[in-house]
Amino acid sequence: MKAVVMTKAGQPDVLQYTEIEEPEITTDTQVKVKIHAAGVNPIDTKVRRMAMFYPDKLPAVLGCDLAGEVIAIGASVTKFNIGDKVWACHGGLGNEQGCYAEFSVLDQRWLSLMPKTSYTLAAAGPLVLITAWGALFERGSLQAGETVLIHAGAGGVGHVAIQLAKIKGARVIATVSTTEKAEFVKSLGADEIILYSQENVLERVNKLTDGQGVDLVLDTVGGDVFAQSIPLTRYFGRIVTLLAVDQVDLSEARVRNLSISFELMLTPMLRHLDKARDQHVVILKQCADLINAGELQVYVEQIMPLAEASEAHRQVEQGHGKGKRVLELI
Repeated sequence: MKAVVMTKAGQPDVLQYTEIEEPEITTDTQVKVKIHAAGVNPIDTKVRRMAMFYPDKLPAVLGCDLAGEVIAIGASVTKFNIGDKVWACHGGLGNEQGCYAEFSVLDQRWLSLMPKTSYTLAAAGPLVLITAWGALFERGSLQAGETVLIHAGAGGVGHVAIQLAKIKGARVIATVSTTEKAEFVKSLGADEIILYSQENVLERVNKLTDGQGVDLVLDTVGGDVFAQSIPLTRYFGRIVTLLAVDQVDLSEARVRNLSISFELMLTPMLRHLDKARDQHVVILKQCADLINAGELQVYVEQIMPLAEASEAHRQVEQGHGKGKRVLELI
């Protein structure tokens, strides 16, 4: 089958479009999927640069997000039939083949029926939807009527987080870098938009919250943005970050009695926490319902053929895009 493989750690040109052996069903509960589209996420580029999780397993297929069609099922499969359209976040982290390939074989437990949309739009969704949902509702405990600040609101996680927060009934403040992105997040339902390249974020948040700060911050950027989020958060408020926190002075966070949480949706796959992965499938089912109802959308900024995966990685690493990039398999 056609696939893109990482031959070694390094720049995007270590990704090679080639032929590899096609996977086959080996257990009764497995499903074989013909992949029609694969999402590209920042974690893919990080894995490629450092060969994370692949010290002795190269060459390897990257990619965590897929959308495709069921073409074969094991004897004990009860949840899916041949021809079903499915999506999943699976593989690409060392133990399982990733999604930059024509076919994938995985247990039925990790699949869900995709929303009634195109394969391309569906493939853009799983990782960012699970991440945003977990950050806002499971780690962040966001409630209706609360105010949430979402950093990088036009990004992959940010743009779906805005919509999920609005569906919950929260007030959403989003930060963006350009006027074009400001219009984009406004169209998604953001109540207030801060152009951080031109405005003082702390001053604007204080004005918007009468000096109280926001109930919840979703930090999708890390580094200085995390540190700067501490004084933006109300006393006894919460910060959820997607990134590691290193060498940050937490003294003000302590005085404010802030709850600080981390959201790494890859943990269940990395640590084989199957019950936690079950919750990811539940999230995908709920998001599919919202997409089908027209209440939620995943924005795809660019569609590229699988053979151009290296260029997709370059563009993701440049940052400052809107929504997601997706690889199509024709």
